[in-house]
Amino acid sequence: MDVTGKEVLVLGLARSGAAAAQLLKRKGAHVVVNDAKPLEELGEIARECSRLGIEVIGGGHPEGIVHSGLHLVVKNPGIPYTAAPVRAALALGIPVLTEVEIASWYAEAPIIGITGSNGKTTTTTLLGKMLDASGLRPVVAGNIGRALTDVVEEMTPGQWLVAELSSFQLMGTREFRPKIGALLNLYPAHLDYHGTMEGYRDAKFRLFANQREDDVAVLNWDQEEVRAAAKETRARIVPFSLTQGLEEGIYVKDGNICARLHGQEQQILPVRDVAMKGEHNVENVLAAAAMALCAGASSDAIADVARTFRGVEHRNEYVATVGGVDFYNNSKATNSEAAMRGIRSFEGNVVLIAGGLDRGADFLELAPVFKAKVKHLIALGQAADVLLRVAEQAGISAEKVKTTEKTAAMEEAVRKAAAASASGDVVLLSPACASWDMFTTFEERGDMFKKAVHTL
Repeated sequence: MDVTGKEVLVLGLARSGAAAAQLLKRKGAHVVVNDAKPLEELGEIARECSRLGIEVIGGGHPEGIVHSGLHLVVKNPGIPYTAAPVRAALALGIPVLTEVEIASWYAEAPIIGITGSNGKTTTTTLLGKMLDASGLRPVVAGNIGRALTDVVEEMTPGQWLVAELSSFQLMGTREFRPKIGALLNLYPAHLDYHGTMEGYRDAKFRLFANQREDDVAVLNWDQEEVRAAAKETRARIVPFSLTQGLEEGIYVKDGNICARLHGQEQQILPVRDVAMKGEHNVENVLAAAAMALCAGASSDAIADVARTFRGVEHRNEYVATVGGVDFYNNSKATNSEAAMRGIRSFEGNVVLIAGGLDRGADFLELAPVFKAKVKHLIALGQAADVLLRVAEQAGISAEKVKTTEKTAAMEEAVRKAAAASASGDVVLLSPACASWDMFTTFEERGDMFKKAVHTL
């Protein structure tokens, strides 16, 4: 895409915004960056852009920042489409894109795009390791690690660009075309942003919109909602399944992870050898293996990674054993489905710490897993009272953390969980909620949990 001399507005000077602005500047565009934060709060990232000749405007969105002379608006994925400058651009017919689209214009390396409600980071990391173990020199970026626009220029056609992609990022694409695209699962999430489940699904399906017959779509064949994506793409479908054998795809058969591609079946490794706990992580291995095989990885490398990779931080991450009780950090479980997957990963009794931002969910879907697996619930955050009602319905004991200061609240939650547990139990932080009522990010929440555990 030739942007020489074109006027571009980048909304949001975060990691991806700065990378997109700098790439477009190098390609000859006249770039202005606008951020709601005052310039003095934007720090070194704003000064770096200014040194490169990029105009940076902070402190809000001044009148006229969006005008008919603009050729393109690139927005931070988290900025809603209801934001005033975004609405103004759309009203003028100006394309509003995310940096994923911009990166795809200049990527010489083929792209593997991975999306889904849960498991994206684990699967993306697994895939990167599988390709690396096969000597395929992948670069992992996107919603994990570096921005896509920060890496595309340094890559060659002989590599693979492995991209974790959110629905926010995909919603701002037009011509983005991954060589391999994977949809891991679909559960209600980010409905405050997308408005409806259909809007959320449609954003995810953007991953496949521009694929061709020689591309690959990797789909979770155990979910009807995901199978529907097969009708939205011209790509070759490579399904994966935990529950059924497949004529083509990756599946579990007689306790083994198997692959049948182009009519040839091979056994990759026994399910019991997968290092990460939980069926959901077997599912992640299936998806990663499907993409890796399609990208040219060896089955031996895939098996070696599955046997040795123990997971990503804040995702059923082992923290410590104290008094015979194992403590696990699953702070990334920001919705009910992710929380349930975390809980089901453990065979013994679970003392659960849950709660966070109240988005109006009733959490009733948690009641059966509470009843079956949870010994005691420690509820905190805005959603605590709703979770306590679910615990009452499930017939399990529960208590609420009342401390409001975040450090003290997490310390109290961990102390209460430790007191409620016995040797052989698991204390699990699996919140089922976003963190923003008390913590800046789910990472901060998980870090505070780990710190509290280590003070026991």
